[in-house]
Amino acid sequence: MSTSTYSVGAKRRLWIGRSRQLVSGLISLALTLFGLLIFTFILSRAAPVDPVLQLVGDHASQATYDQARHELGLDQPLPMQFLHYLGRLSHGDLGVSQLTQQPVINDLMRTFPATIELATCAMIFGALFGILLAAMAVFKPGSWMDHLARFISLLGYSVPVFWLGLLGLLLFYATLHWSAGPGRLDDIYTYTMTQHSGFVLLDALRSGDPAILKNAIAHLWLPVAVLALLSMASITRLLRAVMLEESNKEYVILAQAKGASRLRIILVHIFPNVLGTLITILALSYASLLEGAVLTETVFAWPGLGRYLTSALFASDISAVLGATLLIGTCFILLNAFADALTKWVDPRTR
Repeated sequence: MSTSTYSVGAKRRLWIGRSRQLVSGLISLALTLFGLLIFTFILSRAAPVDPVLQLVGDHASQATYDQARHELGLDQPLPMQFLHYLGRLSHGDLGVSQLTQQPVINDLMRTFPATIELATCAMIFGALFGILLAAMAVFKPGSWMDHLARFISLLGYSVPVFWLGLLGLLLFYATLHWSAGPGRLDDIYTYTMTQHSGFVLLDALRSGDPAILKNAIAHLWLPVAVLALLSMASITRLLRAVMLEESNKEYVILAQAKGASRLRIILVHIFPNVLGTLITILALSYASLLEGAVLTETVFAWPGLGRYLTSALFASDISAVLGATLLIGTCFILLNAFADALTKWVDPRTR
């Protein structure tokens, strides 16, 4: 067999193997999403709140109750109800919120950009300082830098986020007046600035008014700092443990024996080998911020998905709760799938 024939055969086998991996990954993603749909459907049927009573009221007659139950399709077998549920979802129909009297899909499109903006800003700062702290801790284990990184990680894990938010409001808003307080904008700008995208920073930039941008940043930085601390603690703790484990491997010991500096070992040898793990850590941290900003948004009156979900829970608004749960679960699944694909691309050992 000639070399060229062998090369063509090897490339063909490689292409087939990668195609199988892609198909397998897509099937796994589809099954996971389908499992999420089943979970939300079961949750809607197991909820203690009767959607028919929410629609017709407690004083409706039995005939009215039965008619409404028939129109909602609740008198059909569960498999048929699930098929109707999938059919409505395929058309973007998540039901109507009892709280806002608006389609749930419209409420999610209105509130989710605020959560994305808050989580993304917090993720950027949390990732930058988290990676820096982990690198400082690994640079000289047992030093004051290592103790500082461990203390910040412990602080971020131990302090309740709602208590930290209230303390931040008391100190930086009520006492020092460094923050503009709850909400996304002052009322004077909320009703004068046209919000096209739902992202207040982007809309403030597009408005061309520096005062609006300054006010938006003044409202944003404190909740971002609270969430960034939570994210930074998670990233620092996990990345520090992974990098310390890599520091004891033979290739690092060999680099030390050759006289490489500690900084070069971290940047050139250790960091590239933990890049795949770092991607997974960042993806999980970002997904946690998207789903875990409920308390932060409630404390800071941030009109995002977390506050919307909290209000829906208190109002027993099942359609809104299920819509928000489905959106958060889908984001979590997609972020994990994206992290797996990116890890395989940057780290050949995982293929």
